[in-house]
Amino acid sequence: MAEHTSSSITIEAAPAYVMEVIADFARYPEWTGEVKEAEVLAAGADGRAEQVRLVMDAGAIKDDQTLAYTWTGPYEVSWTLVKSQMLRSLDGSYQLKPSGKGTEVTYRLTVDVKIPMLGMIKRKAEKVIIDRALAGLKKRVESVHP
Repeated sequence: MAEHTSSSITIEAAPAYVMEVIADFARYPEWTGEVKEAEVLAAGADGRAEQVRLVMDAGAIKDDQTLAYTWTGPYEVSWTLVKSQMLRSLDGSYQLKPSGKGTEVTYRLTVDVKIPMLGMIKRKAEKVIIDRALAGLKKRVESVHP
């Protein structure tokens, strides 16, 4: 099994509000920095996205990728790569846990790029992606649901 990178943050809002922001892909370009376009390609019977196309621009790395999403109850969403120009695989998840101060959000990510990269450098890149995503999510949720 590939090694994953994970990090957690506490967001001062109920889990339902946090998941509402996570599930609102159309607004990702407003708060994620790296996501320039987001388009839901397929949705399930419950209205939640099952497949999403994301146009990413993280400076030196630009990519057009499609991800498949799986929603597990009210507190977890995971995704896996369907197609990408730059990546061989991408698996990630958000897990939410109610806490006394709101919601503890844990983000796990495993990325495999098509170009050769040292494991240490890859994990550092994963950590940067995770930390930026969690900081952006916290700022967005707390500004929309104060």
